[in-house]
Amino acid sequence: MFIRDHMTANPFTVTPDDTVPKAVEVMKLNQVRHLPVLRDGKVVGVIANSDIAKASPSQATSFSIGEITYLFSKLKVGKVMSRDVYTIAADALLEQAAVLMRDHKIEMVPVMEGDKLVGVITESDILDSFVDIMGMRMRGTRLVLEATDAPGQLSRITGLVADHGMNITHLAVYPGSGTSQIVLGVNSLNTADLETQLVGLGYRVIARLRNEPGKD
Repeated sequence: MFIRDHMTANPFTVTPDDTVPKAVEVMKLNQVRHLPVLRDGKVVGVIANSDIAKASPSQATSFSIGEITYLFSKLKVGKVMSRDVYTIAADALLEQAAVLMRDHKIEMVPVMEGDKLVGVITESDILDSFVDIMGMRMRGTRLVLEATDAPGQLSRITGLVADHGMNITHLAVYPGSGTSQIVLGVNSLNTADLETQLVGLGYRVIARLRNEPGKD
């Protein structure tokens, strides 16, 4: 899962010399919360809603409303943007972006090809990708199995699915202590016989979700 396949390409940007009100306008018009800041095509910062909120004048001030409005209208992006920017390559893996965002508590990462900005990856992009990876919008059945940690478990499960003429649409393993939870997605709504055989082989079906897109 490469970032280039899930990023938001051609992101909206501002420059350090743009005013903060312009950045606010760009965010509102395009319904985004973060903007890369470019100077001569290079990423030099990121401005977010939180940066703008911190820069907004306090109500506990001796300035008049008119003076506050004037001062804010002249405030430059370069004065309030975050300069410590974490970036990631377009050919990096999606999970690398997720770890970067989680470790540094950031919601958006500029995506680069060399020195060129080609996109951004956001929390929303990560969540959308997770939904797709787990097949939550695909027709079929999602089974959550409990299995003991032993070699060959996945081989047995996938072989049994093939024996029933089904395709696996998604597969994930969540290791535990001595057992693992296996999330198995298949392209069929009729899994009764498959489940019976899985139980017969020692697996425990702990959850089942059938999904028919378009039906409530």
